[in-house]
Amino acid sequence: MNQIKLTTGGIVIVRPAGELDHHTADSIKREVSRLIFGGKANAVIWNLGSLQFMDSAGIGLILGRMRDLGAVEGGTVILNPSPTMKKMFKLSGLGSHLMEGTEEDAIKRLGGILHGK
Repeated sequence: MNQIKLTTGGIVIVRPAGELDHHTADSIKREVSRLIFGGKANAVIWNLGSLQFMDSAGIGLILGRMRDLGAVEGGTVILNPSPTMKKMFKLSGLGSHLMEGTEEDAIKRLGGILHGK
């Protein structure tokens, strides 16, 4: 089951589980974009620790939401991807957004990114 949570600081935490393909990516896309364009979100943490499979739709989902966040100069963290996913993200030019750790660590990192630290 996929979880999407909005923190009080305007950070969306997305926890996809199982498989992330074009079917699940579309529903996540709608919800996260709604939060961004509704002025409620200024950053997204993609916690991939419970994800077993992701196809190109997953990368497109993350890239598209990064584009959406550009309007609010928001940040993105891709948290705990599998080794295979990590390679895909690095090849896609997203290596600087990768992180291992907890959601709290990612929130701290975004705090620095969002405030120029």
